[in-house]
Amino acid sequence: MEIRNAHFPGRAPLDAYGNGGFRFAKMSHHGSILCVPSGIYGWNISDAADFNEDAFQRVFEERSDIEVLLVGTGRDLLPLRPAMKDLFREAGILTDPMSTGAAVRTFNVLLSEDRAVAAALLAVD
Repeated sequence: MEIRNAHFPGRAPLDAYGNGGFRFAKMSHHGSILCVPSGIYGWNISDAADFNEDAFQRVFEERSDIEVLLVGTGRDLLPLRPAMKDLFREAGILTDPMSTGAAVRTFNVLLSEDRAVAAALLAVD
């Protein structure tokens, strides 16, 4: 059996969230996801306390194609630590932390407007 890192190559709206995962592009993923211009990736982060530079490496790699990063922090809004905010600011990326549900809805709207948006979304039950 071959195990691969979860990846959907391309941009797609998110159809549903909850029960520990997400549905998009007629697929589902259990766990958190990272939506960037190159695709939707499984994201091995389950708690906002784990947000660090390494967790967002793919976002920084694709920063030239990202204006806004929506950060879904779970059921509740949790602010980003100042050090993280500074890293994104230095990379030229505006960040907007919010609950995962709000981030999913906002991501879909901005994606439909063809905006340079990315999302880092913690899964919720």
